Amino acid sequence: MSLTPPPPNLATDSEVPDATVAGAFSLENILGDNHEALEHPGTNDAERDAKGWDEEEVETPLAEGYCVECEDQPAEVQCETCADPYCEVCFAAQHRKGSRKTHKSTPLEFKKIQLANSDATNGKADNSADGQGEPMKVDEGEDEDSNDEEWERVLPGNNVKISGAGPIVGAKVGEWFVDRAKFIPLRLNIPERKFLRLVEAALTVSEYTDKIDIYGFGLSKAKRIVHQIRELCAIMSGLLLSADYKRGQELFTDRDFQANEDFYQTVFELGRRHKIMNPDKMRTTYGKLIYLLQDSQNPEVQDLLTFSCVTPIKTVYSVLDEADAIDMLRDELITVATKEIYSEGRTRRDIQKDIKSKERAIETLSGRYAKNGLSQENIKQCLYSIGDNHAFLRTNRDPCEKMISYLKEYFHPAQAKDAHASLAIRMGRGGARLSHDHSKQYAYVLQSLTLWREILHDMFHLWSLAEQDLLSENVSYRLRDTGQGLNRVQAAPKTSRMMHNILHKAQKSVGTWIGSSVIHMGDHNVPNALMFIDKYTQIYRILLPICNTLSQIPNLTAKPALASYIDDEFGSVDNCIREILGDFFRHGFDGSGADNFFDAGSCIDGRLTSAWNWCSSLEKKRYFPIFLLSGFVGFDGDW
Repeated sequence: MSLTPPPPNLATDSEVPDATVAGAFSLENILGDNHEALEHPGTNDAERDAKGWDEEEVETPLAEGYCVECEDQPAEVQCETCADPYCEVCFAAQHRKGSRKTHKSTPLEFKKIQLANSDATNGKADNSADGQGEPMKVDEGEDEDSNDEEWERVLPGNNVKISGAGPIVGAKVGEWFVDRAKFIPLRLNIPERKFLRLVEAALTVSEYTDKIDIYGFGLSKAKRIVHQIRELCAIMSGLLLSADYKRGQELFTDRDFQANEDFYQTVFELGRRHKIMNPDKMRTTYGKLIYLLQDSQNPEVQDLLTFSCVTPIKTVYSVLDEADAIDMLRDELITVATKEIYSEGRTRRDIQKDIKSKERAIETLSGRYAKNGLSQENIKQCLYSIGDNHAFLRTNRDPCEKMISYLKEYFHPAQAKDAHASLAIRMGRGGARLSHDHSKQYAYVLQSLTLWREILHDMFHLWSLAEQDLLSENVSYRLRDTGQGLNRVQAAPKTSRMMHNILHKAQKSVGTWIGSSVIHMGDHNVPNALMFIDKYTQIYRILLPICNTLSQIPNLTAKPALASYIDDEFGSVDNCIREILGDFFRHGFDGSGADNFFDAGSCIDGRLTSAWNWCSSLEKKRYFPIFLLSGFVGFDGDW
């Protein structure tokens, strides 16, 4: 095919394209003699009247009824001293310490504003609704080790509870299951697992991120977009050809991707849904999938593809809401139908009794709410999905509960009985970056574990918001060297807002806060929401092996040789457990682990970094043989 254009004199007036019309914005007119009179078609009066660099911007007045700090949430309290309206989270953050700590607030009698309707009149973009607008501000200038005199000691009687904990059997259900079901993904059925294997196989062999997330100095933007499209087309064509040979052949023949839009959206949604329910799966392929979908949301890429690869995650709530069966989530039997059945310390008779009662409850609910469009199998699948959520909480959240109980059992909150029971740390000793006395370190550890527990309790909600931020068409990313390779740095306004809410709950539950409350997101520490989610899904990998080892130590004394070893080395079983816990509570929360001094400290993400740093040095500890004797195989192993 020749690329040489026809001679100009061969075209009639009707055949002349619009770009060659006199005055049109085209290459021919730009290179012509009258180029000074040309204007870009996108230029308008607003752009021509743009202000100069030295002109001050006029501040947009705050919309009535909104928080003066974040400007995207309805105001809930009025500060009597500042005379400014705040939402509850921002008021707590701005009045946490210093002279503002003494400020009093009064609740505002207000009617909740419908942000979606007021955006058109006020020009405000709701971060929690559509992902637009500025990311939430954080106190980046806060001194992480300051204000030692402003924190209060945590007493043993403090009632530290997890907010929103599930109702017990026999209690009123209320709206708890309705709220949770909105973010609980639906369990995959057998046919869906077939397509899941195709997605995983295609992503495993794909080198998408290796080819896209690089600096292409010799490549133009157009060529990079073409490269992305070809990669997307190759993956999707292979998926369809593997699932249906006939449809795959049609796709290769006419390249009609738009006709198969539903198929592509479905298979990609299956991979995302499976990952949320099973964080330990797809550890090497989920990143490729989410980055591929992130690129597919680019408007230029969508124009070339002519369809979208992204569809909302199918949740328990969406399935029941479509069939008008939400009332099942308010039925008191749902607590019995979805509860977990434990075997530890129980007789076989009691276990069998619970199994039968659970099966009867499932059958009753599936028969009671089955209707046209919603079969009994669909209802059972929804109930099993809620049960999977309980299993997720037990595996991920409960180790935090267990570690909190160990902290309260083996250590005094105010003073140490002896040097071995002291949690005090000092900067420069043992790799520590912080200096805390015993009581301050006790409170610091308790707060960190409480915060982790709150995060894991709402992990499905956080994951949903993280995907909305990652796949947003309005929030773009930039490729940047963060010191740990090239990463996609992207703001995450919705996830950040939710994290500030969770942090506020944790601060209220413990009554005070030690260290910094800075939440890194969209910077070189945590480049995007995917990295944030990946960090906090690893908490159970740290805490669960420790909890299992500590629970196995008393059983080791059943063998005389091991009992003698523990007595000779540590003095007793309690001393052994206390030494392991003490070392973890000291150096797993000492601000260490960063590759430079400035990124270390007591910020929200730095606490988890310190814990990972402690895990990397476990082999050097004198109690490491106890871990091996208890069946420990690593912090990335199966338990």
